[in-house]
Amino acid sequence: MTSAIVTSQNPIDSPQEWDLSDLYQGFDDPKLEQDLESLQQEAADFRSQFRGKVTGLMPEQLATCLKTLEAIAEKSGVLYAFPSLIFSADTRSAEAKQFLDKVMEALTGVENQLLFFDLELQTLEAGQFDAFQNSAPLAPYRHYLSQIAKYRPHTLSEDVEQTRNQDSLTGRQAFIQLRSVHLGEQQYESVTTPDGKTATTEADLGALLFHPDAETRYAAYQSVRKVMNQHNSLYGFILNTVAQDHKIENQMRRYDSTLHKQLIADEVSEPVFRAIMEGTRSRFDLFQRYYRLKGAAIGQKIRTCDVYAPWTTGDEQIAPIPYKAGVETLIAALEQFDVNYARRAEEFFLNNWVDAKVRQGKRGGAFCAYTYGRHSYLLLSYTDDYNSLFTLAHEMGHGLHFAWIDDRQTYFNSNPPMVLAEIASTFNELLLLDYLLKQAKDDKALTKSLITRQLEDQLNLLFRQSTISRLELAVHDRATQGSFNHEFVNEEWTKLYQELCGDAVEVLPEHQYDWARIGHIYFKPFYCYQYTASNIVSLACYKKYLEVGKEFIPGYLELLAAGGSLDQVAALRQFVGVDLEDPETIRGALTYVETLLDQLQSTL
Repeated sequence: MTSAIVTSQNPIDSPQEWDLSDLYQGFDDPKLEQDLESLQQEAADFRSQFRGKVTGLMPEQLATCLKTLEAIAEKSGVLYAFPSLIFSADTRSAEAKQFLDKVMEALTGVENQLLFFDLELQTLEAGQFDAFQNSAPLAPYRHYLSQIAKYRPHTLSEDVEQTRNQDSLTGRQAFIQLRSVHLGEQQYESVTTPDGKTATTEADLGALLFHPDAETRYAAYQSVRKVMNQHNSLYGFILNTVAQDHKIENQMRRYDSTLHKQLIADEVSEPVFRAIMEGTRSRFDLFQRYYRLKGAAIGQKIRTCDVYAPWTTGDEQIAPIPYKAGVETLIAALEQFDVNYARRAEEFFLNNWVDAKVRQGKRGGAFCAYTYGRHSYLLLSYTDDYNSLFTLAHEMGHGLHFAWIDDRQTYFNSNPPMVLAEIASTFNELLLLDYLLKQAKDDKALTKSLITRQLEDQLNLLFRQSTISRLELAVHDRATQGSFNHEFVNEEWTKLYQELCGDAVEVLPEHQYDWARIGHIYFKPFYCYQYTASNIVSLACYKKYLEVGKEFIPGYLELLAAGGSLDQVAALRQFVGVDLEDPETIRGALTYVETLLDQLQSTL
C-alpha cells in the first residue's frame, strides 16, 4: 500500500508547526471561557450532590459517579492542553503564560471541589471496598479502585489536601515552571561549523554534538554548558526547593521516602527497582568497552562532548535526512510491521498534530501530549539528521500507544503505568532501525552509523538514565538531612558520572552542570529509571516479535490498548509473555548490548 504522505496532494516538505484548532480556535475563542465556567459549575454541582454520601452509594450509583468525574476530567484535560501546548511551542508568549496560570488556578479549584470523593471512598471498610471492586457495574474500574486503595495510608483530611493543591500553584509547581520559563529565555553563544553554518538554538547546538569535527562538538557543548554554569546556583536552588517540598509531603503523608511515594504511583515494587539499579551498575564495563572501541576508531580519547561523535571519517559523511524524507521513511518502517499501525501514524502528519520546526523560545527536548477523547500532539525540533528521525519515531510510539488506548479505555483507565508508557516508543525505534539497516545494506558508512547509534541509545537507556536516578537517590536522601546547594549536586553528578565512565571517557569540567538540563528530575522524581525498565521490557518484546513474527502483533496491540486498566506486570505476562520480575529479563537486555558490541568489534 502506498503511503498517503508521499502523494502530491499531501506534500510535507519542511518541519511542521502544529494546528491546535481541534482544541480551541485561539485565546479569543468564546468556547474557552464557556468551558472553563461550565467545568467549575459541574464540579460544584457534583460536590453539592454527593459530598458526605459516597459510602452509602450502591455499586451502580458509584459507577455513574465515576463516569461523571471522567467527563469532568476529560474537559479539564482539553482546557489545560491548549495553553500548555502554546506555551511549550513558545515559552516567551506572555499571553500563553498568563492563560496557563489562569487555567491551572481554575483546575486546582476544580480538583479541590472533587477531592472528597476519593477521600470518602478510602474510609470504607476493607470488606465493603473489596465488594465494590468485585461488583459487575464497577468491573471496568477495578484496577483504578485498587490504586485508590494503595493511597489509604497516605491521604490527609480534605481541608489539608485542598491546601496542598493550592500551595502547589505558588510552591513546587511554580518553581518547576520558573525553570522552564528561565531556560526558554536563554540565549546561547553561536557556533559556526567548518562549512559556514551557524547554530544558535539549543536544538541546533545539540545536533552539533554529532558533528565529525571535534572542535565544533566541543564549542557546541561549551555553549550550552556555559549557560548552565552561569545559572548553576539558580537551578540548584530550584532543585533543592522541589526536593524539600517532596520531603515535607512525605512527612505529612507518611511515605518512607520520595522513592517510596513514586514507586507506588509507578506500580513498580522496590525489589524490581533495586534489581534494575544493581543489574545495570554491575555492567558499567559494557559502557566503558564501547567508548574505548570508539576512541580507538576515531583516534582520540572520548570526552563527554564526543560521546555522540560519528565513527565515520570525513570522507564517509552520512547525508542529512530532510523532514519529508524522514516522515516517509518512518511511515514505511511502520508499514512493515502493520499497515493499520502506519495509517494511524500518518494521521499525525496529515492533520498537523506535530510541531517539528526549530525556532527560538521553543521548549527544548521532545514530548507527546495526549488529550483524552481527541488525540496526541508531538513536539520536537527536527534538525535533518537521523537522531531527529529516531526522536520522531519515539514520540510517535507514544502517540500510537494513546491512540489504541483512546479506542478502548475510559478516562480513568487511559493513563498507563510508566514502564508500559515507554514500551511503544522504544519498540518504534527498533522497527525504524531494522528498516533502515535493510535499506542501507550497500551503504557501509550508514550501516555502521546505525548500529553504533543503536548501541549508544542502549547505553543511554540502560546506563545514563539509571545514573540519573542514582543522582536523585543522593539528592532526595540529602534533602532528608537538610537543604543543599548547587555545589552538592555538581559533586554528586560528577562522582556518579565518573564511576560510569571509568577511564574510558574523559569527564569534562563543564559536565558537572549537565544535571540542570534534565527536566525530569524537576518534573517527576525517579522518572528516568523507568526509561531503563521500559527499555529492558521493550527489548524482550522485540525479541518475541522477531521470534514469532506477525503472530506477535495482536497481543502487542492488546497490551497497548490496555492502558492503565490492568496491573502492568500482569498485563506484560498476559499479552506478550514478558516477565518484568524475572531477573533473566534484565540480563537479556544486557546480553543484547554485549552481543551488539561483539558484532561491532568483529568489524573493526
